[in-house]
Formats: sequence, C-alpha cells, structure tokens
Amino acid sequence: MARPLETDANKYSALSPFQLKDNLIHWARDYSHHKAATHQFLDAGRGNPNWIATTPREAFFVLGQFALAESKRVWDEPDLGGMPHEDGCADRLRAFLKEATGPGADLLGRALHYAEEKLGLPPDDFVHELVDGIVGDNYPVPDRMLEHAEIVVGKYLEKTMYAGRPPAGKFDLFAVEGGTAAMCYVFKSLVANRVLKRGDTIALGTPIFSPYIEMPKLEEFSFETVNVEQSEMSGGRHVWQYPDAEIAKLENPRVKAFFVVNPSNPASVAIRQESLDRIVDLVRKKRPDLILLTDDVYGTFVDGFRSLAAELPHNTILVYSFSKYFGCTGWRLGVVSLHEHNVIDEAIAKLPEADRQRLHERYHEMTLDPDNVKFIDRMVADSRDVALNHTAGLSLPQQVQMTLFSLFALLDAKDEYQTRCRGIIQRRYQALFEGLGVPVVDDPLRAGYYADLDLEAWGRHTFGEEFTKYVETNHDPLEIVMALAQRYGTVLLNGGGFEGPPWAARVSLANLDEDEYRKIGRNLREIADAAVERWRQHQASGPGDATPGNDVGGGGKTKAKGKARRHRR
Repeated sequence: MARPLETDANKYSALSPFQLKDNLIHWARDYSHHKAATHQFLDAGRGNPNWIATTPREAFFVLGQFALAESKRVWDEPDLGGMPHEDGCADRLRAFLKEATGPGADLLGRALHYAEEKLGLPPDDFVHELVDGIVGDNYPVPDRMLEHAEIVVGKYLEKTMYAGRPPAGKFDLFAVEGGTAAMCYVFKSLVANRVLKRGDTIALGTPIFSPYIEMPKLEEFSFETVNVEQSEMSGGRHVWQYPDAEIAKLENPRVKAFFVVNPSNPASVAIRQESLDRIVDLVRKKRPDLILLTDDVYGTFVDGFRSLAAELPHNTILVYSFSKYFGCTGWRLGVVSLHEHNVIDEAIAKLPEADRQRLHERYHEMTLDPDNVKFIDRMVADSRDVALNHTAGLSLPQQVQMTLFSLFALLDAKDEYQTRCRGIIQRRYQALFEGLGVPVVDDPLRAGYYADLDLEAWGRHTFGEEFTKYVETNHDPLEIVMALAQRYGTVLLNGGGFEGPPWAARVSLANLDEDEYRKIGRNLREIADAAVERWRQHQASGPGDATPGNDVGGGGKTKAKGKARRHRR
C-alpha cells in the first residue's frame, strides 16, 4: 500500500528553496528507505560538485611539510617550532623540491618560477608569504589580502573573468569566506556608508540565487526590488536572456543598483554580448551613477566568458567564489574585486555633510584620514564591526590555498582541467535530457552547471493553453518537487523560489553521476506524463466534472489552487 503523501503544498510556499530542501530530503530519504530495492535517493538540489582539484591540494600539503621544516629550522623542541625566517627560503624550497615528487611538488616548482619570472615577485618574499601563511602563525597583513596573493589571484581573474583582456587600471581585491560572505559584506557596507539607504530601490536580474531575493527584505535593508527578468522565449522554450524592455528598467533613476548572477543561477546561462553592450550603453549615456554587482562563480564553465566588471569596471563590484570550479565549498574561498576608480567611492565623497561626519566618526579610530578610506577597505573594517579591524581578514591558510588554486589555473596553458570540468557537466546535461526524451538545443552561452526545467512552458508548447490552464487550476507548482521527493526519492529545488517560472524545477548537474541524471530525467518525464494523462481524462469526462485532480506525481489529493503563484517571499 502506498504511504500517504504530504499534499498541502501551500504551507511550504513561503520557504526559501534551500529551506524547503530540508523537507524534500527528509521525504526522499524516507521513501528511498522503504523502496531501497528499487529506488535510489538522488539529491540534485545543491550545487556542491562531487569532484575536486587534486593537484593544487597536493601542492598545499607538500608546502605544509616544507613550512614545518622551516619552523623547526628556527626552533625545534618537542611539539614546538618557531616562526619561519624569510632570508634564503626560496633557495631552501628549491632544494626541498628536488627531493620531492608528484604533481603537487611539480606545481610548486613551476609556481615559484612563474612568480619570479612572469610576475616579478621577489622569490624570498613570495615563498615566505606562502610558508608563513600556511602555518597560520600571524594575523593577515595586509588585512584585506596578502600582497602577493592579491597579485596572483588578480591574474587568475584576468584569465577567467576578463577573457585575458582586462580593462585599464588596477583592481583591489578583498579575500573573503566564499561568495556568501562577499554578499553579506557588500550589502552591509553599502548601507553602513549611506550609499544605499533603507527603502531604496534595487534591481535584481531574475531568476537569481535566492539569497539575493531574501536579503533585501531584511529589516536592516528594507530595499524595494524591481525584477529585470530573463523572460525571452524561442520555440516554446526559455533562452534565459534579458529582452531590451527589461534592461530598460535600469534607466529609472530610482533604481540605485543592479545585482546579477552571470552565468545565472538557476538558469546557468551567460548574458549574451548584445545585452552586455546594451547595459554598457545605458550606463554610460543615462545612468553613470548606477552601481552594478555581478556574481560570476560559474563563469569558468562558459567558453570565452567576459564579466560585466570587464565591460563597466568603474561601476561594478565583482564577486567570485572558487567553490564550484575547484570543488572546494568547504574551504570557503572567495574574493570581492573593485576597480581603484569607482562610483561608490565617488558617491561617498558626495554625501551630505552630516552623513560624511557620521562616517568620519565611524572610521576615525582606525586611521588618521578616515574620510579617504576606500570603500573596499571600509568593507574589511565593517566585516569586523570596525572596532576589530586590526584582526580582520581571511585566514592565511585559506589565502594560501586560494593562491595555489589560482597558480594551478594560470599554469594550465592548455586549460586541460577546465576542459575536463566542462566535459563532466556537458555529459550530465546530455544524460538528463536523454532521460526526459527531449533533444538538447546547443547554446554556447550555457554553463550547464544547472538546468532549470519549466514544465509549464513545455506543456503550453506541446499541448496548448488549455492544458496549461487545467494544471494551474488544479495543482500547485510545489507539487512537482514534492512529488519527486515523495514518489521517486529525488530532490530538486523549486524554480519559483528563485523568482523564476513557478512551474520550473532546478536540477544541479554538479553532484551526481551521469546515469543518475538519466533517472532524474525519467522521473520528471513520468510526472509530466501523469499530468497529461489526468488532463486527458478530465477532457473525456466533460467540463462538468469538478473533481480536484490528484497531485502531479500520482497519489494523494490536492485542492485546486487557482492561478499559479511565483512563491515570492
């Protein structure tokens, strides 16, 4: 006998998709436990990759062994060492590496050569920064980011975010605890510095990573939001691009900032060049004061990707996380990048006298010249509530691993690692659509890290408007992900939670094996086919039949919900 389903989708509609996920996992595990012989628990709800970059990690551990030897060289007692010395440490590392073997040791040797010959870094300075950093015996100095780490990571961003064509000028970097910390620091400091005020209007490029939707609603921000929607369609499917009319919303002077994830999440498609050009033209001619934030964590999965920060460096805050590409979500590695000449510093300088005086008082105990502290350095101070600025900064071992990840990518002349990662994602994407029985449409802008599958758009294109109206009248959008969990042991996230199409489901292509995505595709297809069959039965029974439909997965009853909601928070 089938176990009863949780069918009251309405009571879960206010939850963030990442909070709803906990319920979905519980239902899916429970179902798979009872059906262990025939059904597998499949969690494609989270974007944590199931691969890791091994060589830069191996380099980290080899470096750690050398660093301990350097410590014991200074002071060696049982369980106790000293702080490594700088003089001659590069030559000692070279000698150490002659005896070491493996990809990690090879990377360290090539990295030292690259830093000295290509970047012009003094070898002892560079090696000592790595050694002192990996043992973690000091506070971060400078607190925003270690000097040589900032240079190396800056070169990595030039290669991966700017397509090897960085704009003129210098970018300042702030090493942070992953992209999520970057979001928190940016929001907090924009408000603390009166650049954005409570009640101001910001634009969001939707669908978008749900915290960008939820954070503006918090009491300390209370922003009004305008959705700039990726609503363009072609051949009955979403192409996840911004029509010109949506971009035109940014002309409104009430809109103080535009936050975008590029390539997008959940749609996982990069903004096309024509739209980037339109944004550039709009900002330069009509909105030179507009603040842009671009979160580009998935950029490495798109060939030739070039960030909005490269197109409009004067206006743009770039947020980048190493987590997805290198399989290091647990390391918590990210950076905030801001051009040395930017509209935020200009906006702070133009604040009314009363606001500037309050900011002078906020930062005056950390510097003799608080009025001229750059915004990115204010972020560092704000990250520790200013009073603890002297102990701010990302932990040094984290910065060392970030540096080694960057060097690994910079020294990969043929981008072999990148090719492997993209191939993994592309094969899984293909397998998902094989399970769905739907051909894959080529799109060079597709990152493919996620797939956002809109069953409503598919139904309208395949069966017409009558089918769509029937489903919207008799079902709730959350029933898709609830039925997948409760009837198939499969976890996906609801697209409506990202301010996207309400009948969509986000599939992460990062964290399961290839054949498991075929199973997920088949599971989704069965749900869609069940909805179609129920609609046909309804048609055959005549318009007078007002019996509520079963849930879209087949099973318990659900009340008619009326027009589909987007599940906005």
